[in-house]
Amino acid sequence: MEKARVTVAIPCHNEATTVAKVVSDFRAQLPEAEVVVCDNSSTDGTAEAARAAGARVIREKRKGKGYALQSILETVDSDVCVLVDGDDTYFAEDVHALLEPVLADRADMVVGDRLQAASSQALSHLHRFGNQAILRIINLAFRTSFQDVLSGYRVFNRNFMRSVPLITGGFETETELTLQALEKGMAIEELPVRYRARPAGSFSKLSPFADGYRILITMAVLLRNHRPLYFFSLLGLTLLGLDAAYVVAWATGALPAWRPLVHGAVAVGTLVAAMALMVLGLVLNAVNAGFREIVALYRRPS
Repeated sequence: MEKARVTVAIPCHNEATTVAKVVSDFRAQLPEAEVVVCDNSSTDGTAEAARAAGARVIREKRKGKGYALQSILETVDSDVCVLVDGDDTYFAEDVHALLEPVLADRADMVVGDRLQAASSQALSHLHRFGNQAILRIINLAFRTSFQDVLSGYRVFNRNFMRSVPLITGGFETETELTLQALEKGMAIEELPVRYRARPAGSFSKLSPFADGYRILITMAVLLRNHRPLYFFSLLGLTLLGLDAAYVVAWATGALPAWRPLVHGAVAVGTLVAAMALMVLGLVLNAVNAGFREIVALYRRPS
């Protein structure tokens, strides 16, 4: 891939303060690359600043980073895409290290790991705690060992751009990128990158609690869709545990002794629900396996 065409894609919402510098920095590091800025309903002159700095500007009216990224993947037609935020928190000089595994065809996606080197000024304790909590849940649920799933600095190859679907619209899109790539069997690498605080006059659009909640919901939906046996078995086992605790409390007198039929109905109903969830997981897992076999056969030459 020595002559690979590279595009630098920058999703932006109200980043007029920083976007021109980001565009200029990446044009200096990758003079042969096209720089595309996706203006996501900005009202502060982001598009004009990006265009003046030499970027091609596309627009996405639906507000949300995920929608901007969907537009980027639908628009970009190159061999390699560098995705970076427009807030000037990432260093353009680090792009060469991120590009190398993709250009060498060792990875479909390379993720810049911010968490190792970010200072407390660049990443607050609250944001760091939220990142680590989400990271631990993902690594436990998907049996992975990722270091930073929420990084906005990534490199994709053409196979990734054409094969990985995105459906979320907000900041949860970074999590979806990683988990969709994982589900598609893509080769993913993580490399440390530098990360600095936003410059004066630039403000984050991230809401730690609201966006954190949406990230958790996205994880649950992807787990349900792609690993149904694990998801529904986990729900079923949780119900079984609650049912067992309920029966023990009833048997030891911790619950009121009146209306034993009610207690019995609750215990039996919970048991039936738990078993039904496990059976549902088995059925959906078999369906998923069938679809994977069809896709595998479809990819073979006729």
